[in-house]
Amino acid sequence: MVKLVSISQALLVAEHLSFSRAAQVLGIRQSAVSRRVRELEDRLGVSLFERDAGGVRLTEAGRRFLERSRSALAEIDHAVKGAASAGSGAEGAIRIGILSSLSGGFVRELLRTYRATHPEIAIEVVEGSASEHLARISERLLDIAFVTGTPSAPHCDTTVLWEAPVFAALPERHRLADQDEVGWGALKSERIIVSRDAPGPEIHDYVVRRVGDLGHSPCVDRFGVGRETLMHLVALGFGISFVSGAGTATRYPEVVFRPLATAEDMLPYSAVWLPGNDNPAFRRFLSLARSMSSRQPAPVATETAS
Repeated sequence: MVKLVSISQALLVAEHLSFSRAAQVLGIRQSAVSRRVRELEDRLGVSLFERDAGGVRLTEAGRRFLERSRSALAEIDHAVKGAASAGSGAEGAIRIGILSSLSGGFVRELLRTYRATHPEIAIEVVEGSASEHLARISERLLDIAFVTGTPSAPHCDTTVLWEAPVFAALPERHRLADQDEVGWGALKSERIIVSRDAPGPEIHDYVVRRVGDLGHSPCVDRFGVGRETLMHLVALGFGISFVSGAGTATRYPEVVFRPLATAEDMLPYSAVWLPGNDNPAFRRFLSLARSMSSRQPAPVATETAS
């Protein structure tokens, strides 16, 4: 088997055209360099150098072999350095699943901070429903996902990172638009509109639960549109909708956002990931998320009669 150290020493001899000079650079005896190069030539079955009283020079076979070896060793060196960097989380990629808007809130600030401290890491962000994200996590298509609530995710680790207030999205001419906050009692008979895609299913389940607590079955229409078009439908009077606090950072014509009044209307958001995921970039991301979560102020909500 050809040893890399033998090739490395032969390259040094070729650079200086001297066994003695190569040995001086390496800090070893000339005889040790000569022996390694000779063993390499014996292994290859060709002479790499012509030796005479005036010094050494490369043979044609030696020139070709060492040119290719130099490129190969450079690639190996690059691979070693790359592995070391990736092992320390200094480069790599991370794939993140989200539900809510990035116009504001915890995830926006998390991504901003992470990119500022790790600009060399590629970040892929994927929107989807909680069920889609959990499936992608299990299939190792995502490193981490942020979902509402505290999902039951077999074989996954989960942790609640933050809570966000829930806001009603109302047409600006709505009867409740001039209120500072609204309660479910005033909203229970409203027509609710949601998107078919995320986060529509999560909003639907949330509304059904909250209105169901009042003994009513809500009227919910689903539209195959994105968040922006849904807000325009709210403005046009198709119904009201709901967003988390992060979603209120984006303004829409003729739409107002009003917070819901009770302490229960704080949605927990959880991170979900596979415990065996050893992607260093992900591990640093998760560590940052936990650190930022620990600095979050305790949520404050008021309770009023609905």
